[in-house]
Amino acid sequence: MTFKPARLLLALIAIAASFAYSPSFAQNLAVVNGKAIPSSRADAIVKQVVAQGQGTDSPQLRDAIKKDLISREVMMQEAIKQGYDKNPEVKAALENARQTIVINALARDYITKHPVSDAEVKAEYDRFAKQTGDKEYHVRHILFATEDEAKAAIAKLKGGAKFEDLAKGSKDTGTANNGGDLDWASPSSFPPEFAAGFTNLQKGAITDTPVKTQVGYHVIKLDDVRPAKLPTLDEVKPQISEALTQQKLAAYQEEMVKKAKVQ
Repeated sequence: MTFKPARLLLALIAIAASFAYSPSFAQNLAVVNGKAIPSSRADAIVKQVVAQGQGTDSPQLRDAIKKDLISREVMMQEAIKQGYDKNPEVKAALENARQTIVINALARDYITKHPVSDAEVKAEYDRFAKQTGDKEYHVRHILFATEDEAKAAIAKLKGGAKFEDLAKGSKDTGTANNGGDLDWASPSSFPPEFAAGFTNLQKGAITDTPVKTQVGYHVIKLDDVRPAKLPTLDEVKPQISEALTQQKLAAYQEEMVKKAKVQ
C-alpha cells in the first residue's frame, strides 16, 4: 500500500503519539495485569488470516485480533489463578498439543527439503491414467447370496425377464430400486473380478455365468461404453501433489519408527 503525503504525515504523528503514550508499543500489543502480549503474536495471526483468504490486513482486523488476544489473556490468567493448568487432563491435552505443533514443524521442514517434483506428479498422473483406462462403462448388477440364485436369475433373463424387475430382489439395497444401476465408471473403480465380468461384454449383454466377489454373486449387464473423460494434469496437479506429499511424510514416519527402539 502506498500512502499519500497527507496520510503518511498523519500516520507518522499517530505512531509518534503511541510511542509517547507507551514505550513498549513496538514490542507489545498490550499489557494485561503486568503480563505483556507481544505484537508479534497479532502479526502472526494476521498473516495466517490473510494467507487463508479469510480477510485482509486492516485496522479493523487488527483491532478485533487485539480484543480477542486481550480477552484470552484475561481468561488464561484466571484459569491459572484457579489452578486449571495443574489439572492432569489439561496437562495431558497441553502435551498432545505441544507434540502436534513440534511434529508439524518437523514435517514442514522435511517437505521443504524433500519437495514433490513435477516429474513425480507427472509419473503419478500417467499411472492413474493407465490404471483408469481410456473407456468408461455404464453397468448394472444384481447381487445374490448364492451362485444358484444368480444362475436362476440368468436363466430368467435369457427367457425374457426384465433386468430391472429382477434387480428389485438384489442384496445391494442401494441399487435395487433403480434397476441395479451403477452409473458410469472405469473398470478400476470396481474389484478386478467384477470388472473382468463386464469389460468384454457387448452393449446390452449380460454375463453368462455369475461373477463372484467377496460380497456375493453378481449378474452384470452392460448398458453402454464411452471414451473416458480424464481430467487434465493441470486440473489435478494440486491434489496429486498433496497426495504424494502425504505419502512422503508417511514413508519418513515409517522409517523413523523402524529405527526407534520400542520396548
